[in-house]
Amino acid sequence: MRFLPLLLIAWPLAEVAAFVMVGREIGVLSTIGLVILTALAGSILLRIQGFGVLQRVRSEMDAGRDPGRELANGAMILFAGVLLLLPGFLTDIVGILLFIPPVREAVWRLVKGRIRIFTNVGEAGGHARAGHGAQTIDLDPEDYSSAPDPESPWRRVERDK
Repeated sequence: MRFLPLLLIAWPLAEVAAFVMVGREIGVLSTIGLVILTALAGSILLRIQGFGVLQRVRSEMDAGRDPGRELANGAMILFAGVLLLLPGFLTDIVGILLFIPPVREAVWRLVKGRIRIFTNVGEAGGHARAGHGAQTIDLDPEDYSSAPDPESPWRRVERDK
């Protein structure tokens, strides 16, 4: 954390230097085309890999396992996509590296002791799933109706106005 201010100053300067060096080697239009190409590639990779992460999180939850690792992978993929969308060659390199599963695994091993992911594996969306302690309430036809109830407290509020 103490190097963050230095990083916030050095990173943009390094990006500008990279733009100048690449532009000098391949030309201005090619450099701009390369930046646009990496942004398009990032959006496509984000879409493809993002759907894969959602499927893996769902399968982990359906199996009753903690999806924390898959959620962390999803966060890294999202971060990688954002880095590829930003103009810059250094951010593109870091973004491409984060799309590679072994690199994400190495990052996960480095940070898993420092973060906590809280999940409720037994429930999905706040509702208990069938077969996991869910209670079924059986209603008779007279217990529910689509006709308006004249004694409803909500109706009384409308009449009082």
